[in-house]
Amino acid sequence: MVRTSLLAVVLVVLVAASVAVTPALAQEGGQDGEAEDGEGGIEGAIEGFVESQGTIGAILVLIAGAILMTACVEKLIDYLTRAALGLQVSLFALAIVFTGFEFDDTILALVLSGGGLEGAALGTALGTGLAIVGVTLALAAIVKPFPVDLPTDYVVLFALAPLLLVPFVLAGTLTFVHGVLLLAAFVLIFGYLIVREYRRDTPVFRNTELGEELQADGGIALPGSIEEISEDRLVAGRSAAGWLWLGFAVLALVGVVFASMLLEAGSEVAVDGFGVEETVFGATVLTLILTFEDIMLTIEPVRRGVPEIGVGNVIGSVLFSVTGNVGVIMLLSELTISGSVLTFHLPAVIVVTALAAYFLHEGRVKRWHGFLLGGLYVAYWIVALVVFGGVPIGG
Repeated sequence: MVRTSLLAVVLVVLVAASVAVTPALAQEGGQDGEAEDGEGGIEGAIEGFVESQGTIGAILVLIAGAILMTACVEKLIDYLTRAALGLQVSLFALAIVFTGFEFDDTILALVLSGGGLEGAALGTALGTGLAIVGVTLALAAIVKPFPVDLPTDYVVLFALAPLLLVPFVLAGTLTFVHGVLLLAAFVLIFGYLIVREYRRDTPVFRNTELGEELQADGGIALPGSIEEISEDRLVAGRSAAGWLWLGFAVLALVGVVFASMLLEAGSEVAVDGFGVEETVFGATVLTLILTFEDIMLTIEPVRRGVPEIGVGNVIGSVLFSVTGNVGVIMLLSELTISGSVLTFHLPAVIVVTALAAYFLHEGRVKRWHGFLLGGLYVAYWIVALVVFGGVPIGG
């Protein structure tokens, strides 16, 4: 029960932060945007600093952001793995909670919503869900095919999550009430996954390298597949080691979010300096930059033999994007749904997510799966740009 309470507390804290903090940041961003046509808060300060450095400075910020992102993701993987062992909780459940919350994307969407761009805010949420599968999962499969050991109900929840938006989109206008309902759905889905993980006799991904080395009771000693890090000498042997690792994981996650802000600000200033056409830039460079965080959080765990973190990031991010992310946006403003959302953008998210769920259910994500998902994502961009003249930007 302690382990379930731990993850429940983390979930409640993160949801509270979404509801209480991000709308305030969005309001600040919306007010500043009306006055200065820019973002407010931390992101606005970072963008202002990067702009003052010029194009060369922006490129250096991009490099620094990529280096910081890589380092923080590496540390987050180390810390989450050790926290799961020390607290004897599911690594998959920790990964869903810690990496599935797209706070940076939510803040961006809320800033857009606060500035009267609710359609773009919804597009960001849908674009994120699509990019997580069409870019992140696809690249992970292409780089290194990996085994998957997910219960059927987890895969079903993942596949059906985008369908939750259908009745709301059919209503024509999303309101505060719809936002509350979507947030409730998000809490219920994540809560269900956490409770299921606690009650499962066999944790997910038992057939992975790490899973095969774990003791039947969850174990505390580090398996041989986990490389030693310098922090082990500081934390090892302490009675609260699991909690310390969890604290380190929070710090690493903060570093990941900050690095993503650097990448976003640096890319915007760089494209202005080089004069790249915005649509072309958005369809290529910006999408890769905005998804770099999720790419790292999926590919690196797979490469290092802990795919439970990577798949947890994919599933958690998609679930959050189509429920919690949209729900928080609706707490701030109402949105009239455009026809293209119902006829094209949302169906694309539904189809690609369902296909990814089928591949996960097969027990192993293969290289050709990645090429197919990536190809569908490219096709989506082409149709969106040619037929609809635009596309939600994922990140």
